[in-house]
Amino acid sequence: MLLTTIDDAGTARVALDRPERHNAFDEALIAGLTETFLALGGDPAVRAVILSGNGKSFCAGADLGWMRRAAGWSEAENHADALKLSAMLHAIDTCPKPVIARVHGVVAGGGVGLVACADMAVAIEGAQFRLSEVRLGLTPATISPFVIAKIGTSQARRWFLTAEGFGAAEAERFGLTHETAIDASAADAVISNWLTHLHAAAPGAVADAKALVRNVAGRPVTDALRAMTATAISKRRANAEGQEGLAAFFEKRQPGWSR
Repeated sequence: MLLTTIDDAGTARVALDRPERHNAFDEALIAGLTETFLALGGDPAVRAVILSGNGKSFCAGADLGWMRRAAGWSEAENHADALKLSAMLHAIDTCPKPVIARVHGVVAGGGVGLVACADMAVAIEGAQFRLSEVRLGLTPATISPFVIAKIGTSQARRWFLTAEGFGAAEAERFGLTHETAIDASAADAVISNWLTHLHAAAPGAVADAKALVRNVAGRPVTDALRAMTATAISKRRANAEGQEGLAAFFEKRQPGWSR
């Protein structure tokens, strides 16, 4: 279902490993992703997480067998099942470690949700995205908070409703991904560059910066928000990481966390 490794630099690689099913979700894969990202998020040795898919596709959304089973469940059973998918997406979205999605092939439904939960995403040319739920009489409800936060309301109002396919260039244009690579080697080079920058940054500061985006985005600039951001930076300046970073800067040396 999942292949997970962690190298000496603290980079965790999580690969969806259902290639015969185009890495489509079922109950076991959802549970595995939830458990894995919660564990990696709490592991002090991990500096970044790369999420990819083995085989021809990144993730084709819902497994047909899972959907067939769900069709026979009650509304209450479906609600409980949907909450598990939401919890998995939340675990990735709020993981305190930077999450990088390496995307190729088919990326449909919940697969788009995975990309939306990543902090950085690179798509290999030829990747085909689709929010296909309405063609099945469904809606992208569970993934919608994450996808809308990433691509915005205007784009969602088109792609949620038409279920059109779109390619890597369109995904980059409206912010679902950040880079488009000509092939797998080029995608790995993009990721390597991102990792270089991430390893130069303080891990605790990166986690706080990730949370800062989530806590500030979309909020009006009120006295309460300004007070919250002032508290955030004052804590950073006073903690051990902030002190080390400033000392290293003034002493013209590498900080202790740099690799």
